[in-house]
Amino acid sequence: MLQPSTSPDVAPTTKTPLFQSSTQYQNWRFSTEKLKATRTALNQAAVAAIRNTFESNSPGSSSDIRFLDAHEEHLLVKLYITKISQLCGHFRFPEEVEATGITYLKRFYLKNTVMDWHPKNVMLTALFLATKTTNHPISLESYTSNIPRTNPSDVLELEFLVAQSLAFEFAVWHAHRALWGIWLDIQELPQTPSSEELQQIYDTALQHIRTSRLTDLELIYPPSQIALAFAASWARSKNADTALEAIKSIKRTITQDGDIPSVEVVREIDLRLKICKNPEKVVGSKAYLAKKAKEEREEELKRMRKAESVRKAVELGDPFGEELAGRANLDDDD
Repeated sequence: MLQPSTSPDVAPTTKTPLFQSSTQYQNWRFSTEKLKATRTALNQAAVAAIRNTFESNSPGSSSDIRFLDAHEEHLLVKLYITKISQLCGHFRFPEEVEATGITYLKRFYLKNTVMDWHPKNVMLTALFLATKTTNHPISLESYTSNIPRTNPSDVLELEFLVAQSLAFEFAVWHAHRALWGIWLDIQELPQTPSSEELQQIYDTALQHIRTSRLTDLELIYPPSQIALAFAASWARSKNADTALEAIKSIKRTITQDGDIPSVEVVREIDLRLKICKNPEKVVGSKAYLAKKAKEEREEELKRMRKAESVRKAVELGDPFGEELAGRANLDDDD
């Protein structure tokens, strides 16, 4: 009699939570120390490059320039985060667009520096990009015509740079969405608060989450933990002891960093930025013109090399060049 075959024991597969499979979890989460080190390294590299540009054009010209430090750059970006909120109120964009635009702005300046790219136009571009990636599009003309002293080119010229700096990773997991799930779950607790109390819990927590966007919390903690920080009674009901430790840290960060920067302080930083901005990015400057001329020469050399390659191929009776000929030979072998 045939015996039933026995298969070897197979270890049960562990289901990976969705968030842990996201690019946000894998590529855009940092420790506090890592964030500080990243911004400091970007700042130091930018200062060195800009100083060298100044010196190459006019020796000694950089000696009196007070370059921005990493903290001052961060303060300037933080002020423009508040501008995104103001614009979203003006356009009546939903919460998702505002939160996504702010995240894009933060991520951009983990790859770039304000001394190369001023936050004003980057902010406008990040928000416009967010309207598209969250499926709430607005025409470029309608967008820019409602913002003083803004042209469509101000947004379009930076759109690819912003997308590239984000590594084309546009999906963002937000704390306000996690809060909505928690709020629904609270309603299933054994001792459910009244409808008025529930709404007050939700409104207060949502306001704290909006404040948290001024901080680095979303770059450090998962959105669920940020939402938990403002629904602590729910966390206690679930015996989420490990989450409660993160909650304490999140609340401390909100208290320390959740304030809008002083306008006077940021205005002084912005004035200094006009002096220490990378001259290669200032249209019409000597450094800008020299860089453009160099790029044009390189493009011309590239075109000449390509034209020469085509000419030689035609002379040899192979108008398609060596590369395509090699592929054709491989195909023949098949």
